[in-house]
Amino acid sequence: MTDTLLPNGIKDGGDRSCFRKGCNPFAQTGRSKLQNKRASLNQQIIKQMRIRAGAENLLRATSNNKVKEMVLLELSYVNSNLQLLMGQLEGLNSSVDVYQNTQETANIPLIALGLKETKEVDFSTHFKDFILQHYSEDGNAYEDEIADLMDLRQACRTPSRNEAGVELLAKYFSHLPLVESRFFSPNQHTGIFFTWYDSFTGVPVCQQNLSLEKASILFNMAALYSQIGTRSDRQNPAGLEEAIASFQIAAGTLNQLKETYTHTPSYDLSPAMLNMLIRLMLAQAQECLFEKLALPGIRNQFCPLMKMAQEAAKVAEIYDQVHQSMIQTPVKDNVPLFWSTMMQIKTNHYRSMAHFFVASALLDHQLGPNDDEDQQEKTLSQVYDNLPEGRAPLDILKKQDERRCIGKAHIRRAIHGHEEALRIYGLCPSLDKLELLQGILKASHQRSLNKYGENQNEDEFTDYAEAPDIVPKTENKAEMAVPTTTKVKVADFFQRLGPLSVFSSKQRWTAPRTVRVRPEDRDVGFNLKGDAPVQVVSLDPLCPAAADGLKEGDYLVAVGETDCKWLGVTEVMRLLKEAHEEEIEIQVVSLMDSSPTMPTKSATFCGNLPKTYSMICLAHDEDDKNPRSRKVTKKSSFLSWGLKHKLKSASTLSLPTDDHSGSLPWNKPCPTFPSSSSYNNDSALY
Repeated sequence: MTDTLLPNGIKDGGDRSCFRKGCNPFAQTGRSKLQNKRASLNQQIIKQMRIRAGAENLLRATSNNKVKEMVLLELSYVNSNLQLLMGQLEGLNSSVDVYQNTQETANIPLIALGLKETKEVDFSTHFKDFILQHYSEDGNAYEDEIADLMDLRQACRTPSRNEAGVELLAKYFSHLPLVESRFFSPNQHTGIFFTWYDSFTGVPVCQQNLSLEKASILFNMAALYSQIGTRSDRQNPAGLEEAIASFQIAAGTLNQLKETYTHTPSYDLSPAMLNMLIRLMLAQAQECLFEKLALPGIRNQFCPLMKMAQEAAKVAEIYDQVHQSMIQTPVKDNVPLFWSTMMQIKTNHYRSMAHFFVASALLDHQLGPNDDEDQQEKTLSQVYDNLPEGRAPLDILKKQDERRCIGKAHIRRAIHGHEEALRIYGLCPSLDKLELLQGILKASHQRSLNKYGENQNEDEFTDYAEAPDIVPKTENKAEMAVPTTTKVKVADFFQRLGPLSVFSSKQRWTAPRTVRVRPEDRDVGFNLKGDAPVQVVSLDPLCPAAADGLKEGDYLVAVGETDCKWLGVTEVMRLLKEAHEEEIEIQVVSLMDSSPTMPTKSATFCGNLPKTYSMICLAHDEDDKNPRSRKVTKKSSFLSWGLKHKLKSASTLSLPTDDHSGSLPWNKPCPTFPSSSSYNNDSALY
């Protein structure tokens, strides 16, 4: 159990017996409060959807006009409530300030994904019944194992925002295939319902198989990595490295989710939404890579400025692609307005930044006798795809008027871009609380105005030449990282049931039956083969064991009182030879033919907001009837076998900031972002 800190920094000293892992869900942190509000909204949304489903059914069933009028009035009221609730949920998804680093004063906020909420699941009754029915064992002997699984799932609802939280989710995700093989038979349904709420709309989705469970855990792992990335301190190299790695792993996890679970009936898990989220994570990783280049300061020289201009243009290009994917149907109907607005702001901001760097290189650095003319010509030709007609890179470098004209055109485009970013900022009410973002945008705009004023000559003829577009280019492209945490090795909770290759839900066999073996001249009348469990072969049909019911191909599961499911041929033969009785009792099982599989039932959705929802989900509310999961009392096994496994130095340029104090240690000798209070400071450029 990771310690949870209260706002005053004191560790919660309450009873921790029910919080073995994960975070205390009652901890008074901003992130915990946000998740609690999300869970409350999800419950209210599903309640309104139940009312709407019932009203629509009544509307179809009745022919009374007065009843229809009353139902239509009720439906309009319910739909209004749903719109209000989803608006509140959108507001929670817009609360990016909760996930930011508390010391952040110099970087534009990043977007983190919220965790999907789920309802508690009680495995106890269903698993005990399945063990008795399918494995012919006493289900009460596995109370501890079932309780451990339930505790692990409960802890996954409140993971800590660090590597320990990711490892917790990965551990549960690795257990799911084992649990599926043990208890989820293709021939029958277990009766266990897994309900998960859409992180964008709050619409619940319910399934009886584990596909939704696996997909939702993967989504939460990606969301947790995105929260780790936004929390990282981007004012030092180590924090930036952590942010870059986190966003790249988040993108890789979402890509794995998209490729593995293609038919999950939830908006936030749809291919279109996942594609958008992957691009968003990679765009934020690219932004952090740009900040990493700018962190030590940008050399105030021609070639470094041009290089940073192309890097900034690349960030703007990627954010523009993310925005284009956000405004496509059906993604635009579910993505918060705050997100698409932030994409527009960042596109304009970084594009303006690129034009500002090019303008600074052209206006402040004239071609001198000691400069490498060929290198500058090559650099400038790589920055532009198409130059204005009649102009060549060398002409711009050598002719002062041409250089000045193109430089001023770039600074005008920078000013217009910053003004557009500020205009978009003012249109989104959710951005009002991000004063840091507003300060950075204003600082960037003012710096561009100052640069234009320094190069404005009243006697000069006004030239309205259009600045060429800057070619996006980067030497450090953000790539999806393979999430290694999804491959955690875990010990099977239910390994006492036997090797999974034989004793699984897909196989059907007879109940264990006792066979009496009477060795004659140390010959038991059959041979054994295979790994655990061993199989009977070369059976003598005239031996006493065959007469007592032993069959060719039977699996030997016990010798006397010793369980043999996990023993090989050598160990089992040794037990048979060491028995001094004239008659030895063994237990065997025989495989049976599997019956044809049943189709999987699951909830589905259609359209933007479903009119009606799966009645399985709407009618099934475990929160109303199931008590909170608790550790069940351990009872002794009726077989004394198995061992339980426990989980257990030139002048520098910088980028704009809203830090008025100038107290940042890294910002004093070589500020990464100029503060909004240094609008007229000539020593720092950006």
